[in-house]
Amino acid sequence: MKRHTISPRPDWEEKIKAHGFLFYKNESYYTETACYEFSSEEIDALDTATAECFDMCLKVVQHVIDHNLWDEFHIPKQYADLIKWSWDNDMPSIYGRMDMVYNNGSIKMLEFNADTPTSLLEASVVQWYWLQEYKHDADQFNSIHEKLVAHFKTLKQDLYGSGKLHFSCINGNTEDYMTTKYLEDAAHQAGITTDFLYIEDVQMDNARTAFYTDEEQPIENLFKLYPYEWMMHEMFGPFLPSTREQTLWIEPAYKAILSNKMLMVYLHKLFPDSPYILPAFSGKWDASVGSSYVKKPVFSREGANVEIVEKQMTIEHSGGDYGEEGYIYQQYAPLPYFDGNRPVIGSWLIGGQTAGIGIRESDGLITGNTSRFVPHFFG
Repeated sequence: MKRHTISPRPDWEEKIKAHGFLFYKNESYYTETACYEFSSEEIDALDTATAECFDMCLKVVQHVIDHNLWDEFHIPKQYADLIKWSWDNDMPSIYGRMDMVYNNGSIKMLEFNADTPTSLLEASVVQWYWLQEYKHDADQFNSIHEKLVAHFKTLKQDLYGSGKLHFSCINGNTEDYMTTKYLEDAAHQAGITTDFLYIEDVQMDNARTAFYTDEEQPIENLFKLYPYEWMMHEMFGPFLPSTREQTLWIEPAYKAILSNKMLMVYLHKLFPDSPYILPAFSGKWDASVGSSYVKKPVFSREGANVEIVEKQMTIEHSGGDYGEEGYIYQQYAPLPYFDGNRPVIGSWLIGGQTAGIGIRESDGLITGNTSRFVPHFFG
């Protein structure tokens, strides 16, 4: 794994905006002043690690359900049957992103953004078109778009009623909006009839037996870029279980387990010998494992409220509004260091299959919403 300093493409801003990438923030989020190079062997290792970690994650879901670990995962018990039903019936899932450290040949899984992962458009489309101009004779670990369209084609048979699929996110967040619209476009390419509405405009009938749009159209199928831990505390949350046969929600309810940081604690409990899994604990750090750890909220996004501790001293922390439900404590795995830049690898799964990577790099130790997206190639 190498980092190269390069020159941006001529008119690069106009080119990425043409792909719908409107939240690049000049070069503070997306940059073409650098790229990462991998060997084919390194890409194979990342592919293998992602597939094996995903298999272990699914085993954790079964373990949580079998042992009713709802309290440990801070999931209200009223949603237990819905989660079990979505799992037992293998309800449709589109995607997920595992954040990983690749340092000196060692791959460690940091967390699984399984419910509402972003950085999809830039990983799928934007860096692919960059490659065609920068180094068209090289390859890129990136079959995300092709697998998205193919997966939507197979997903068509699982849609309720008319088969119309609504796409939704919160109003006012450009990144969430463009990510959602990109997914809608991929579904449209697969032949699915689609529509869009903001999550704030999702409504219920007076009897609380069905979901409707603000134009009083029934919502039979709905993809939401909106996490389950928020949905469960919305006014319509208590009616998700009783309306499960009327509205198909994507991602499925069992993602409430996979997107939960407690997943890392149970990965360590069940697979302590895996080379990819870091020691992780709830409640407090186990000092017998070592003196360096990361404190993370059970629920959080974009690196908020994270604290890195070495030898009982906080060496970096981030602010935010998360942490009410508690924290996990995970062994600190330093990111590789390239002239002041620290990259973390987001490894994508589409329909449960490995599909490619995107790289975010930061100046500090914590990867957050200001970390840059940097393209890559191999071969």
